[in-house]
Amino acid sequence: MSTPPKGKLPLPELAQMKRRGEKIVMVTAYDAPGARFAEDAGIDVILVGDTAAMVAGADAVKLEGAGPSVSRVRSIVEAGIPVMGHVGLTPQSATMLGGFKTQGKTAEKARHLVDGALELEEAGAFAVVLEAVPAPVAAEITRRLTVPTIGIGAGRECDGQVLVYHDLLGLTEGHLPRFVKRYANLSREIRDALEHYAEEVRSVTFPEDEHTYEMADDELERFSSKSPSATSPKNQAKDAATRPSKILSPSPKSAPPLRKTSPP
Repeated sequence: MSTPPKGKLPLPELAQMKRRGEKIVMVTAYDAPGARFAEDAGIDVILVGDTAAMVAGADAVKLEGAGPSVSRVRSIVEAGIPVMGHVGLTPQSATMLGGFKTQGKTAEKARHLVDGALELEEAGAFAVVLEAVPAPVAAEITRRLTVPTIGIGAGRECDGQVLVYHDLLGLTEGHLPRFVKRYANLSREIRDALEHYAEEVRSVTFPEDEHTYEMADDELERFSSKSPSATSPKNQAKDAATRPSKILSPSPKSAPPLRKTSPP
């Protein structure tokens, strides 16, 4: 594994944080500005999510599910690429799970989640996300794994927590999962700003002088003197005086029709 840049958290440090009992903070960001904000705020792990194909320089990948995914995790790890596992509600296969519902609510299904998480760890996953899992089940998985667990709707006993950047900042509108907590309401501020911008453009309030660029007077004079579309008012008047004009002569009036009279 390559040495991470200065300031970036090495992946093995996550396991050390678990052993020290330190909580791991992770967010899902979907663009570069959001990722920079998260990094500046001291977020430990930034999950790129569904935009991985658009982002370069990732340190690891995340695979959803256990079962058939375990062999894939093992192959990817053996190829030298770190993998984070994910059990419980797996959004990419939510339809097969019956929708976006809590997973592991029966004893049998809870044991299945525990076994899947253990298989992912054995395959080489450096951490496992637990999504929409009953808190006691997540606590048991966290206790039995040596690698960190990152919870999202899985209770406070997980080794860390993750929320989607847009959800926690209030950028997402409409129904949100129960596990989401909004720490801001930026959607209204963004809408207000966009409406204000549109209003100023349409009223020609924006851009103002402070938002435009000027050029030296002598350069402007040279530019204007050679630009036929930017002639001075004096030159425009001169051009109008010398330009041949078309004088439209009035159309001839037609003679009134002859009145036919009956012979006397």
